[in-house]
Amino acid sequence: MTLTLSQDRRSFGGSTQFYQHFSQCCQAPMRFSLYLPPQAAQYRVPILYWLSGLTCTEENFISKAGAQRFAAEYGLLLVAPDTSPRNLGLAGEDDRWDFGSGASFYVDATESPWAKHYQMYSYITEELPALIAENFPVDATRQSIFGHSMGGHGALVCALRHPSRYQSVSAFAPIAAPMSCPWGETAFRGYLGENRQTWLGYDASELVKTSAWEGPILIDQGEADSFLGEGQLLPERFEAACQQAGVDLRLRRQPGYDHSYYFIASFMEDHLRHHAEALDCF
Repeated sequence: MTLTLSQDRRSFGGSTQFYQHFSQCCQAPMRFSLYLPPQAAQYRVPILYWLSGLTCTEENFISKAGAQRFAAEYGLLLVAPDTSPRNLGLAGEDDRWDFGSGASFYVDATESPWAKHYQMYSYITEELPALIAENFPVDATRQSIFGHSMGGHGALVCALRHPSRYQSVSAFAPIAAPMSCPWGETAFRGYLGENRQTWLGYDASELVKTSAWEGPILIDQGEADSFLGEGQLLPERFEAACQQAGVDLRLRRQPGYDHSYYFIASFMEDHLRHHAEALDCF
């Protein structure tokens, strides 16, 4: 798999980089950003994947979250993929901001015309990790995942479905019960069809009830988040499911914070420390 480097900027003793490659899973060009910490010049480092939210690209997190400073301190390689394939010429691809381009929901689509290209779950859990392991000085046995909103949903799903693969998981304002919110219902119906049994495999509030996940889950949720009031995020459903399953959920409700990267940057250090501890970075 050939990588094309488009940007390389020095940052906190390491390097912030942007790449493009052709994805076999998605049968389309895909992009991701990456932070290579200074420790990678001396030894193989653990990997922390970030999944972004609706409308975002590979640029939002790496340019706004303030994560490089802490990744350099802890020796974490950060990877932030784009949120969907783009510019495919599919009917309806760019008609809505919450479906199609920038809105993959990190599922493996089964419905036409999305199924050929929108294989984002397999891309995130299989193809991208193989690409990173092949091209960068990483310890592929030490990896964790986190994300925001739609990406928080994706991170929780990946971790709960692969509890032995990820050492830790966290999320900012995740879409925690997508089967029960307007965004999720629209996406799942469009990508996965009408059979709600199929949807269960991509709903964290359902998956946590039967997952073998054993570690703590950290979630930050802003109490001034407008999408919380609109019934899109539903953290209370995930909280109840974790209580039922006996999973250690650390759900922190943050007064006055909204859904933006100002919120994310405010608590980024806590999340990177959460992952660094699980990845044995100290």
